Amino acid sequence: MSKELYQKYVEHSRKIGDVNAAIALMHWDQEVYIPKKSTGMRAQQISTLSGIAHELASSDEFGGMLNKLLAAEGLETKEARNVKLAQKAFMRRAKLSKEFIMKLSQTTARSFHAWQKAKQEKDFAIFAPLLEEMVELKKQQAETMGYEDHPYDALMEDYEPDEKVANLDVLFADVRKQLVQFVQEISAQPQVDDTFLKKYYHKDKQWDFGIDLLRKMGYDFDYGRQDIAAHPFTIDFGSEDVRVTTRINEHNIAEMIWSCVHEGGHALYEQGLPIENYGLPLGSAISLGIHESQSRLWENNVGRSHNFWKAHYGQLQEVFKDQLGDVDLDTFYRGINRVEPSLIRTGADELTYHFHVLIRYEIEKALVEGSIQVNDLPSVWNQKYKEYLNIDVPSDDLGVLQDVHWSHGSIGYFPTYSLGSFYAAQFYQQAKKDLPELESAIIAGNNAPMLDWLREKIHKHGRMFEAGELCTAITGEPLNFSYFMDYAREKYAAIYGLQTVTT
Repeated sequence: MSKELYQKYVEHSRKIGDVNAAIALMHWDQEVYIPKKSTGMRAQQISTLSGIAHELASSDEFGGMLNKLLAAEGLETKEARNVKLAQKAFMRRAKLSKEFIMKLSQTTARSFHAWQKAKQEKDFAIFAPLLEEMVELKKQQAETMGYEDHPYDALMEDYEPDEKVANLDVLFADVRKQLVQFVQEISAQPQVDDTFLKKYYHKDKQWDFGIDLLRKMGYDFDYGRQDIAAHPFTIDFGSEDVRVTTRINEHNIAEMIWSCVHEGGHALYEQGLPIENYGLPLGSAISLGIHESQSRLWENNVGRSHNFWKAHYGQLQEVFKDQLGDVDLDTFYRGINRVEPSLIRTGADELTYHFHVLIRYEIEKALVEGSIQVNDLPSVWNQKYKEYLNIDVPSDDLGVLQDVHWSHGSIGYFPTYSLGSFYAAQFYQQAKKDLPELESAIIAGNNAPMLDWLREKIHKHGRMFEAGELCTAITGEPLNFSYFMDYAREKYAAIYGLQTVTT
């Protein structure tokens, strides 16, 4: 009986997965190809499908099925894990009404296009009314979901299950104490040159090189594609259809390279999830922090390493002879790892990047608490950028409007970016221990050992483990910020001529 019931659960879950995949496809189209005047109808379509998905996922029939399965005997370990996670999600989802889900979906679609217009016109006031609606909805969501200590905890649950403000406050205190000081030490040294990255690089040649980089990482174009988007992202409709986007700036080749490698890291995770669990919890990623660890590991630990460019710099020089012909590998390596406070999070170096995340974390907490209001955001944002990065923000599009996340309602998302970098450093250190030949393979242009290790240690498990459990299983200990600081000190001491001190 339990096997028959479990099969019904699988069929129902995959039906929900199909509807969610259709919604995701509409979102992908909305950010890549949708005609300018088609956005109103798209908002309605997404809202309708979101309502259908919510009905399927929160129906009494589905809930009863899960309750019976929880009490059933004879389920295999992975089947029981699927049911347990599905029940947890059901209990959270059941707290939200269909009307709320549809309103949130419609507000998201409207907010995205208001954000686009506001960013184009450099005017936060265009976006503010929709963002105010969104913030109020997220506050309602937090209160409905419930929390013990802080309303932000309830919102983070969607992105980083079981993470708490209390833990993040400690983590970001380490960022302030250790990373800020280290960046100050770097700032006192002579700056490295990266002007060669900002010459003219033809977009078509950049595109072709980016496609080749993705292939060399192991991204399977038979199950994916790349397109252009204003804000690069990865989206999947199951592990057999995973799509990436990139951004090309003809006067800064770094934007394309790191967009491709970063999103490629996300895509490799999605392509490595078990297709037999499509629509089920074990067919999805553990958390956004673990997801981000995959993109950050490829982007920074691998993609910004000297070893990686030993393999690929010759090809880049050949494609762009006029721009890079007289730039040697060491100069290029130092240039792509330049540490310097900047306005834009997505273009930030891997150290000051975490100050950008810290600013957003503090702002989001304050919005949810109600200690700041939406209309205050431009001034609060600008003040924090001056405080943490000593930068004056010249306009809204380069400041408070630079990220798409708030238009999506993704409040509670930003901390996962820093978590991902810290997990990545710890995972990569373990990979080097497990694979003594890893760095030699990367120098030879062979990224397969790295990808195979990630497939075996992380990708294939789906959500079999929680993030902390997985980290401990792989490395022997929970997330430890010291791995990131040791990695950063070793790497940047060599680049900037500092003394190396490990913790």
